[in-house]
Amino acid sequence: MNFRVRPVRRLAGECEVPGDKSISHRAALLGALADGLTEVQGYLEAEDCLRTLTAIQMMGVEVTRKGPGHYRIAGAGLGGLVEPADVVDCGNSGTTVRLLIGVLAGQPFWTLLTGDESLRRRPMKRVAEPLTLMGATIVGRSDGGRLPLAVRGAALPRAIAYDTPVASAQVKSAILLAGLRADGPVTVREPAPSRDHSEVMLRAFGARLERPDTRTVTLHPGPLSGAAVQVPGDISSAAFLLVAGLIVPDARVTVRRVGVNPTRTGLLDVLAAMRAPVTTALQGGPGEPTGEPMAALTVTPAPLLATTVAGPLIPRLIDEVPALAVLAATARGTTEIRDAAELRVKESDRIAALARELAKMGVGVEERADGMAIPGGQRFRGARVTSGGDHRMAMALAVAGLTAEGETVVEDTACVQTSFPTFVDTLNALAGGPAITVER
Repeated sequence: MNFRVRPVRRLAGECEVPGDKSISHRAALLGALADGLTEVQGYLEAEDCLRTLTAIQMMGVEVTRKGPGHYRIAGAGLGGLVEPADVVDCGNSGTTVRLLIGVLAGQPFWTLLTGDESLRRRPMKRVAEPLTLMGATIVGRSDGGRLPLAVRGAALPRAIAYDTPVASAQVKSAILLAGLRADGPVTVREPAPSRDHSEVMLRAFGARLERPDTRTVTLHPGPLSGAAVQVPGDISSAAFLLVAGLIVPDARVTVRRVGVNPTRTGLLDVLAAMRAPVTTALQGGPGEPTGEPMAALTVTPAPLLATTVAGPLIPRLIDEVPALAVLAATARGTTEIRDAAELRVKESDRIAALARELAKMGVGVEERADGMAIPGGQRFRGARVTSGGDHRMAMALAVAGLTAEGETVVEDTACVQTSFPTFVDTLNALAGGPAITVER
């Protein structure tokens, strides 16, 4: 499937983006481990998150779809999951497999896990190592570092205090999920704060946690109780619409009900540093029971300044870098992105992919080992580019095409279904016509 993108002069209107991917995954997994019923509204019905629902169903959890994005999960309890009868296919979802390994580290049965070609290339050792210390057996390719993997959990995982080598919410979450059945408190210390959706949701499900500082969390093992979860819109998806609203000449775009958890709003900090006109209006309501704040974000185009994105900012916006790269090319000055080697092991090597594909559109990007330098004041030129099967690359290139000189064709875009199935419809509604057409 390809996107054919024509340049537009105007974007206007209000919209919403699908539910937050990270929060949707966690709601399904904690709902499965809880005692009683969990009601989830706003669940992201995209391929990645549906893989997580299928996985918990394969382990004996009853999941009922009540309506669009509305699911009822009948929790099995911490000790109630059963051994799957077949291989669990996680598709393209790194969050599904890494968090699921954490759940399985506390389940005394074997589970076989695999994924698509892209996921089988992604590193799993960072999760496997601490879970092995807790007593799980994890075997597979690359000495347990690549899918397919076989996981046998411990009936009573060992409590550990673990210092993660990189700030990673997935590693932290996997350890905490295994720790729910541990023989004592489990502590995770990170070199920088990572997103805290797991901690927020664990508390909503009744877990006991301590946060002595922003880089350390201790979980006390114990049961969970079913909860009501309202999933806010995903800021990583909203990023593409916000960037479009900042670079299209005549634009005013409002994205409603976006999750603005402070551990995820590095994007907003960077936009402020670039002098982007962003208005934030906090929105209350049903997001409050799970502690996740929401806001309506409004943008209009304006001259932007280059900035440096590095250090503790990176974990708070790692998924938004493809969108930011497109924006940086239009700013005044050179934007530098550092300390982001993690981009090399996403759905694609996003550093190399951005440099390669944006070059086809006439935009120069200096590739570096842990990031890139993007000179501003550049203009996009229509071209034939490819996502490489990476949903965020596909959407970033489509947004660039909205301001390109001439038509842009983005190849291999079916991957957008993994996170933002309504991407094309949403942008076309803002454009008031078919800015993007889908070719199958």
